[in-house]
Amino acid sequence: MTPTRSLTSPPSWPSRSRSPATSFHLSYQALLTADDAVLLLAVDGQERLGYLLGFQHLTFYANGPVAWVEEVAVHRPYRGRGIGRDLMRAFEQWAGRQGCALIALATRRAAPFYRALGYEESAVYFRKVLDNQTTE
Repeated sequence: MTPTRSLTSPPSWPSRSRSPATSFHLSYQALLTADDAVLLLAVDGQERLGYLLGFQHLTFYANGPVAWVEEVAVHRPYRGRGIGRDLMRAFEQWAGRQGCALIALATRRAAPFYRALGYEESAVYFRKVLDNQTTE
């Protein structure tokens, strides 16, 4: 199993997004062509086992680019087989080629997984869901 950049089809499990399917496919196409994004798929033949979506962006605090893991998912039957670890390693290699100083991510349930890969807790994550209404 080798994580590869996908250029063909999105993950087969449903999106947790509140956006309609059309919005997902528009976002998917835009992500595939974005220079600052990478979508890695873990596959076995035609079967999709998992994926990782990540980005790189410039920062002042790191004096340059950093990488952000936006989403990592491995189908439940394939968890515990090293697929998530391989996806993270492939992302780390991508981030290194982009000249990133560090990789950051947020997690609710997978802290032990990331600690086992050498990641350390460094911040608290906050968010605000926007209602997509234009403000004047």
